[in-house]
Amino acid sequence: MKRAKAALLAATLAALTLAPAQQATAAPRLSISSSEGGARASTDGPTTFQVTGSGFQALPNAFGGIYVMFGWVSDPAGGSWKPSRGGRTGAELLYVPDSESKGNQGYQRFISFPGSSTGDSANGGTVSEDGTLAFNLTVPGPRFTAQDRSGNSKEIDCLQVQCGIITVGAHGVVNAANESFTPISFGSGNTSESDVGQAQTQRSVSGQSASSQSTAAQPAAAAASPSASGSPAPEVPATLGLSQATVQAGRVLGFTGQGFDAGEQVVATVGAGLAGVGPLTAGRFGEVAGAITLPVDMRAGSHTVTLTAAGSGRVAEATLSVLADPATASAGAAQVEQTHDGWRVATIAVGGAAAVLLLLVISSLVTAIVRRGRAKRSGKVRVARPGAAR
Repeated sequence: MKRAKAALLAATLAALTLAPAQQATAAPRLSISSSEGGARASTDGPTTFQVTGSGFQALPNAFGGIYVMFGWVSDPAGGSWKPSRGGRTGAELLYVPDSESKGNQGYQRFISFPGSSTGDSANGGTVSEDGTLAFNLTVPGPRFTAQDRSGNSKEIDCLQVQCGIITVGAHGVVNAANESFTPISFGSGNTSESDVGQAQTQRSVSGQSASSQSTAAQPAAAAASPSASGSPAPEVPATLGLSQATVQAGRVLGFTGQGFDAGEQVVATVGAGLAGVGPLTAGRFGEVAGAITLPVDMRAGSHTVTLTAAGSGRVAEATLSVLADPATASAGAAQVEQTHDGWRVATIAVGGAAAVLLLLVISSLVTAIVRRGRAKRSGKVRVARPGAAR
């Protein structure tokens, strides 16, 4: 018994010794700078920030990526705003609205994973395999209008509440490894990148930061929730982005949509129901994404791709150019040529049969004429010699 226990203990120690240690994943971190100085924005108008990041998770060939937005979160220190912890857009997270197109106003960026099928729609580049990224982001000013989950507008005053740059998983894919909040200040001051980096390090280690402490010193009501104007929210147009503007029939078309209500059902169609997919469920930020396989025999030319939401009734459209499938076109040409060959063979056969029939008719006529001539000559002989039989 003692030997067995000793052997078991030795095996356990050996397993613990040989087991590889798991590497600690670095928390995502942004370093930002502007013409106003470090993490500071102007109170008089838009400010463009040069942003670099490290510690982000890059998933090669995976769907989606990272959304980057300027906005407000309810709990910048504790992180309860994060989608991976139940945070919801329009409630614990509000941001400046912007279009999904590459040429948007710069308030939002989409950074794709390396080799992702959604890479064509990225307007903030690609996450490097080492977890680094770089892009520019525009902050419109200290005040902006967002929407809550009931569709009402909320006026966010970043001079009263803490605002900053938010990163979350894109296209409805929740990814805790890519969630971060980097605070931004407004007005004159000497805030530097090192100050921001120190605040982020403190937050990642202990959940505290200098920015969060200054926020806590503000009135609780202002820090907990921005003021709502109570006026109806402006209509947010739905947008549709295609993975490519021209695609060959029979191939797969990727698409992304934005501007829908979170959780509503969205259907994607091509042309008058030639192809489609859905219903798709809009993500926390009102986004959808999917892929449609185009028919092999789809007519070449322009077709309309449409996203239709069941709840809000919003519709987004984009024009797609379809090229004929070369294999199908070759098969069609071969079939036509084969048909032509068949007609030629049939024509030759019919012509040959007609010629043979004509020869038979002519031969029969000639034979009949010859026989009739012989019969006449034979009858004349018999009449001329009636007594020969005697």
